[in-house]
Amino acid sequence: MRWGIVLHFGILFVPWVTSFGFRNCIQSYDIKDSYNCIYRQLLDVHSAVSDLPNVTKFLNISHNNIMTLHPGSFGHMPLLQLLNLGQNSVRNISAGAFENLTNLRSLTLSCNRISSLSPEVFHGLGNLTHLFLDHNLLASIHAWAFSPLNNLIFINVSSNQLKNFSEVVGSIHQLRTLNVLLMCGNKLTSLNHSQELPPSLTELHLCKNQLRDLNCHHDLLAKISYLDLSYNNLTASTLGKMNLSKVTYLRLESNNEFNIFKFLHKRTVTPDKIDYSGLKLNNATNLTELCDYLKPVNMSKLTLRANGIRSLPDHIFENCTPKHMDLSRNRLKKMCCLKFLKPSDLESLTVEHNLLKELSNCNDSTPFSNLQNISFQYNRIWQVKRYAFGYAPNLRELKLNINNIGILEKYALSGLRKLSMLRLDNNLITDLYENSFHDLTELHTLNLRNNRVSVIFNNTFCHLAKLRFLDLGGNKITHLSYDSLYGLQTLSNLYLDGNKIQKISRDTFSNVMSTLQVLDLKSNQLRYDSSRKHFSPFCNLSKLYDLKLQAQQPFGLTAVPHGFLAGLTSLRLLYLSQNRLTSLRPDVFNGLDQLQYLTLADDCNGIQNLPQGIFKNLKNLRILDLENICLQTLTLSIFENLSKLRRLQLMKNALKHIDVDVLKNMTSLVYLDLRKCPLTCTCNNYDLQRWLNQSQVQVVYPYNLSCPGMPFSYIHDFNMHVCDMKIKMFFFCFTFPFLLLFIVIPVVYSRTYWRLRYNYFLFVAWLHQHWKSEKELYKYDAFVSYNSHNEDWVFGELLPNLETCHPSLAFRLCLHHRDFQLGRDIIDNIVDSVHNSRKTLCVISRDYLRSEWCSLEMQLASYKLLDEMRDVLVLIFLEHITDRELSTYHKMRRVMLKKTYISWPSEPDAQKLFWAKVRIALKGSSSPDGEENQGFSLDEREPLVIS
Repeated sequence: MRWGIVLHFGILFVPWVTSFGFRNCIQSYDIKDSYNCIYRQLLDVHSAVSDLPNVTKFLNISHNNIMTLHPGSFGHMPLLQLLNLGQNSVRNISAGAFENLTNLRSLTLSCNRISSLSPEVFHGLGNLTHLFLDHNLLASIHAWAFSPLNNLIFINVSSNQLKNFSEVVGSIHQLRTLNVLLMCGNKLTSLNHSQELPPSLTELHLCKNQLRDLNCHHDLLAKISYLDLSYNNLTASTLGKMNLSKVTYLRLESNNEFNIFKFLHKRTVTPDKIDYSGLKLNNATNLTELCDYLKPVNMSKLTLRANGIRSLPDHIFENCTPKHMDLSRNRLKKMCCLKFLKPSDLESLTVEHNLLKELSNCNDSTPFSNLQNISFQYNRIWQVKRYAFGYAPNLRELKLNINNIGILEKYALSGLRKLSMLRLDNNLITDLYENSFHDLTELHTLNLRNNRVSVIFNNTFCHLAKLRFLDLGGNKITHLSYDSLYGLQTLSNLYLDGNKIQKISRDTFSNVMSTLQVLDLKSNQLRYDSSRKHFSPFCNLSKLYDLKLQAQQPFGLTAVPHGFLAGLTSLRLLYLSQNRLTSLRPDVFNGLDQLQYLTLADDCNGIQNLPQGIFKNLKNLRILDLENICLQTLTLSIFENLSKLRRLQLMKNALKHIDVDVLKNMTSLVYLDLRKCPLTCTCNNYDLQRWLNQSQVQVVYPYNLSCPGMPFSYIHDFNMHVCDMKIKMFFFCFTFPFLLLFIVIPVVYSRTYWRLRYNYFLFVAWLHQHWKSEKELYKYDAFVSYNSHNEDWVFGELLPNLETCHPSLAFRLCLHHRDFQLGRDIIDNIVDSVHNSRKTLCVISRDYLRSEWCSLEMQLASYKLLDEMRDVLVLIFLEHITDRELSTYHKMRRVMLKKTYISWPSEPDAQKLFWAKVRIALKGSSSPDGEENQGFSLDEREPLVIS
């Protein structure tokens, strides 16, 4: 399967990449089996062909820097028919480099640095027919170099350094099918040989060598029909010894010592088979003598190019006028109405690259009734007078282009009633008159390109009823009136590009509306400021299929008016590029149902996104060029209904993300160009990467789609596995619980650390409860929680009354300064003391409330109260603290909501009652079911409850 092969070789070169695109080649849009890999600076063949399919038939790897062709370079391309390796730096061709190319027909190795050919260099090319080795450094050819080429027809070894003709003959003598051998531009000095030329060889080019003495067998060239010996040092006597009986064309130009008349005298070649160019036949005597030799011959063509002829006397060729005469590249200044020729036989006359200055009036000249073609191009003609071609009434084609014609007189072309093609392009013509083309009623093609025409007067073309092609491009036309195109009843192609036309209307083309098919208005000065105004200059051109409006000067169209393209029901090609459009209406292309090609390239002057539905009616569109229009997004609403689109150019846009659904919607797409778009290597392009690796749409150089700001990173191999939804879900499910724990644990820890720590101690205590008696459960009767600022009261009042009093009334108290274990963590000491005490006695003052450690001790005691469900907390207030002050201490507030307190009285008599109540509170039942002790204020009022 074809695409399987593509994927296979793609993987060989770039692991994990299987997209239908090629690293260094572009598949031809029109010819599916043709690939171009040019101008890629490649250093080896493998870089080009490694990812190409094995069905490739045409391959161009020219204009690179390849130096060596290794064995088996094209081994996976057995169907290859044409291979171009020209314009490289190839020096070495290894044996077997072309192995397995059994279907190759043409091989181009031109313009390299090949200096030698080994015997097995062309092994495997048994069906090769054309071989190009010109412009190399070949100095010698091995005798068996071409032996595998059994079907070779054409070989070109021109412009090398070959010196030994015998060596070349020895390498080709076994080629029984060889027809053409080109050896021009070498260093041959003779045709010395040891073997005969192949009997099939009929065309031999030996021009631009150093041949002087042929030094060969006289029958060496006996079977050659086309022989080029120009630009050597041959003489007539040398060549006259050769058997040239089969020669039908002999070129001898620029052999400085060659005497053509001595050669003609020997009758080695009949005179009509010789090209007489460059033989110094530059005077009347030589031309007359030549004509005497040609007189008895039925001459078909006489070529006298580059002889330095300055003038031609009247009737000089009267006795030897051929049917076709070429006088190009001489020094002629006048034609004198062709009086130097015999009128009866001449059919075509070519006088190019001369010094002709004017064409005179030939109204009374003898007519050349058979003359049909005249070419005076590449001269210096500045004036064409009236009836200048009066001698050629039956002329069909006339070429006056590339001259200096500024004056084309009225009736200059009169009498040419059968003329079908007239070229006046690249001249200096400024004015065209009604009578300029009066008699050209059969004219089919008129080319006036690149002149200085500024005005097309009314009725200028009124007599050209059969004109089909009119080229007025490259002039200075500023406007066209209603009658400018009057009379052009069959005009199909009109070229007005490169002018200065500023306005067009529906009347402009009214005279050609029923026939016009191609209209070129490129590079004029059309401009519209708003797309809202309704304007339709093409509404009647129902047969127009090609419209060019690109590159309007100097700032482009800017806007396309509403309904501008209305009426173009047959339009298939539309060019709107280089117009710097600022906006396009969504309905701008409505009605163009037959459109197949559309370009908006290089319109980046404000267009950032196309309007939705702009292409919705282009159901037959095949090619869409949106290169460099500042496009930022691709959406289905823009590119809907493009089901027949085959080629999409998106090069040089601001696209960072490609919606793959847009591409999938283009079901016929085969070619996509995304070069120089800043596509990001993010999850936004995850689907694009998958599409690149799976689609059969050719993406131009997909391996060069790099990530902006990330050197050596590319879209095709960027790691996007984390973008996979299944992987995302897996990682989410796996990591979310841990992340949640990492978030929750610190919060819980910070808020409930002490409670957790205390519960730990409760658990440890529970383990020991089964082994201890009730008395052994508690080490202290009470843990005293106080602030250091209240130490005087604790030591002066609390201890004497509760611990150091009568033994029967004494309690075991735990004080932090005395009973905490040295070296142990203070928090552990507090927790342990609270746990090992039956009660916790809190001595509360303002300093106590501000102390964090005291707050911690009370909180731990409250945890014990809640856990054991019994009264374990005794509160003693040393100061009167208002409700407002207490309300700011939330932890104390929560405890006081459930507990009453005992206040320290200032009266001595009341203190006895205070200590009695404290003792009662400390002796209270430790059982959960015991009656809860209540504390009272000294004045027997309601207890103070903190709220």
